[in-house]
Amino acid sequence: MMKYDFDTPINRRNTYAMKWDGGELIKEFGLTERYDEDTIPLFTADMDFQVAEPVVEALRRTVDHQIFGYTITPPAYYEAIQKWFSDKFGWEINKEEIIYAPGTVHSLNIAVKAFSEKGDGVIIQRPVYPPFTSAIEGNGRTVKNNGLERDEAGHYHIDFDDFEKLAKEDDTTMFIMCNPHNPTGNIFREDDLARLSDICRENGVTIIADEIHGDLIRLGETFTPIVKAASHTDHIVTLTAINKTFNLAGLHCTNVVITDEELRKQFQEEQGMSLPSPFTVSALIAAYTEGYEWLHQVREYIDGNIDFVIDFLSREMPKVKVERPAGTYVLWMDFSGYGITPEEVHDRIYNRANVLLEDGKMFGAEGNDFQRICVPSPRSVLEEALNRIAKEFRDLD
Repeated sequence: MMKYDFDTPINRRNTYAMKWDGGELIKEFGLTERYDEDTIPLFTADMDFQVAEPVVEALRRTVDHQIFGYTITPPAYYEAIQKWFSDKFGWEINKEEIIYAPGTVHSLNIAVKAFSEKGDGVIIQRPVYPPFTSAIEGNGRTVKNNGLERDEAGHYHIDFDDFEKLAKEDDTTMFIMCNPHNPTGNIFREDDLARLSDICRENGVTIIADEIHGDLIRLGETFTPIVKAASHTDHIVTLTAINKTFNLAGLHCTNVVITDEELRKQFQEEQGMSLPSPFTVSALIAAYTEGYEWLHQVREYIDGNIDFVIDFLSREMPKVKVERPAGTYVLWMDFSGYGITPEEVHDRIYNRANVLLEDGKMFGAEGNDFQRICVPSPRSVLEEALNRIAKEFRDLD
């Protein structure tokens, strides 16, 4: 068994990495005013860890072939996906139900255009990943927000009365869900998934289920794909990917699973022909057939990072409230206890501490007092970032 080293920092500068080399673009997007060689970026959802060795070996073999032409998805590609989801979740997927797509955000946009019309209403559950909103509004649809309810302990829950009301409205045609939920880290319970599915099916609402964090859950937690909880699946489109699970976002590999033949046809017609690179095919087969051990080790390390951050905040910044997420590798930190504006919180973290997180307002008004931090980095990097941030808030203790 190979033991992976996630503690040693790896210099990613000058490797075209968005979080480390994309300073001008990041400033252009409005994420921060300051970005320089001393910035610690913990905002984007990729890992500062080397990938599984079987994936590296597969990519080396692809390079050694020295021809990188148009590429198909061979039987081994589908077999790897089928075995992974069967072994981990008891989800039996037929080959014809799988559609390759070059990215999850791409797939969201295709789905919105394929399964709704301009002016239609699309339900989302804020605070939620910003591209959900842009996929809806950018394609001329209307956001219908079924905001998650947060209790005094910091747990998030679905407001089913509001959800059903929105689903019953004549112009509502789609629900985009995120499970495990980004940024709260919530994993929806199986009975809640079944209830969401039933409400949507009864009201002619198509579900787009973003489940790309489904492999990245805390050790001891359980994740259930919505198709396993639903009594019927003919209204469900599931987005799966190797990008988060195996730190392969740069290879552009999402797999869209659609059981209903008519929905598959609509998606395929909207997307048109989309072919993967040979590196994508090699990486997926290797990851899903030989990546189990790496994933187990990286989950252990991420769990340790999450506990480290929560312990640090409880000692050094107890006014920051955070719940241990059941899934994902992000923490959703509530800074409202400091009694200052979100703009001042931003200034202290991004400009003074020179740490780049993600402002909660990007996830909807429900996130105004929050900051999202991505923790899959060496612990020493997290410690340096947290010490910088804590220093800038000590005058408010």
